[in-house]
Order: sequence, then structure tokens, then C-alpha cells
Amino acid sequence: MKKKVLFFEDLGKKEYGETWKYQKRLFDNIIYQKKMNNFSFKKAGYFLFVEHPHVYTIGKNGKKDKHLLVTLDFLKKINATFYQTDRGGDITYHGPGQLVGYPILNMDCFFTDIHKYLRLLEEVIIHFLWKNYEIKGERKKGKTGVWFHNKNGKSRKICSIGIRISRWVTMHGFSLNVNTDLRYFDYIIPCGISNQEVTSLKKELKKRDLSLKEVKKMVKKSFQEIFNVEFVSVT
Repeated sequence: MKKKVLFFEDLGKKEYGETWKYQKRLFDNIIYQKKMNNFSFKKAGYFLFVEHPHVYTIGKNGKKDKHLLVTLDFLKKINATFYQTDRGGDITYHGPGQLVGYPILNMDCFFTDIHKYLRLLEEVIIHFLWKNYEIKGERKKGKTGVWFHNKNGKSRKICSIGIRISRWVTMHGFSLNVNTDLRYFDYIIPCGISNQEVTSLKKELKKRDLSLKEVKKMVKKSFQEIFNVEFVSVT
């Protein structure tokens, strides 16, 4: 099967609101071309990497009053911002040391199945963990994301996923905890799941900070393999 071509861009460290606006611009452009029945428009989409300053985001059906455990004034004291977003899912945290990936895909170039798309995003992280570290990431029945499961039944979440799809175009995506300061998760009920432990690659490997640059390369390769795509850098 011929590989699809995606435009890849690493935004480096960028504030959440600016990144959201940029995503929306790319997302809206693909939708506009589809609305205009521009059949010459066959762009498969974009894939963005970014690292955000401290920020809490909540999905359109999330419950801020229940799952944000502190006040907005307290968030200011810890240099964190807060956004009510248009993605699915509940509340989560983004911050330094975390790799956030935003695939903005024209799903007409792939497949039109939301559940398959979510499972493949999970598979990207599962593939990355096993191929590079021989760590077995797993799914959790009825939930979205990637976990590590203990024999005693408890689980630790390493990757959260929240997306938006309109006219079969995607935005938002996944957040992988690499060197993340996990204390910031203490101020929320992550993804609205009580008694849910959150972990990071650094914690699981019991190492000092990992190279985010190297992790990006490996996640990028896993995304290419799972979605059968090639990347063209945005210049």
C-alpha cells in the first residue's frame, strides 16, 4: 500500500493557546477544501510535536468542578494555566518533559472509523514502548490511553489521548509522560478516573531525565509504521 505523506513540524516549547489556534487553522483549512469539493486537494494532513508550559485542559464533556481539585487562583500560583477545550475526554495536565503529539489528519485518506483511529494512536505508543525499551504498554477496557498493569490489578497511566473529529478531520491527540513532574497530576483527577496512578517513562526506567529529542525520533518512527506514512518537514 502506498504511503500517505504528512507534513511534520516540531513546534518546540509553545504555549497551549497559541498551539490550539495553530492546530485550528490547519484543521479548518482541510475542512474548507473538503467543503469546496476541491478534488485536487489530497493532503493527508499534518503531525505536530510540542512541549507545553504547565497547563490543565479539560474536554467539552469534562467536569471541572469535580475533577479539578484546586482553584484557578491556586493554578496561577504554580504558574499553570487552564483551558476548556473542544476535544473529547476529561481533564489532563501538560507540562515540561511531556511529549505532546497532534495529528491533524484528513481521514478520507486513511479510513473513516473513530474507534480504529483511537486504537491506532494507542498502538503507536505501545509499539514505541516495546520496540525501544521492551516495556509492555497496554490498553484498559472501556478507556482510552496507554497503561502499565500490575499483577495486583492496579494500573499506571503513561499516555493520555483526547481528540476532536469533524467532517473526518482530526485534531488534538496524545500526551506521553517522559520526564514529566508527576506532582502536577495531584491537583486533578486525571481523565476523571479516581484512584488512577500516573507514571512517566523516567519513573518506569528509574533513570535520570531521558533525551526528549531521542524520544521524539522513536515516537515519530512508530507513528510512521503504524499509520503507514512518510513525513515531509515544514520549512
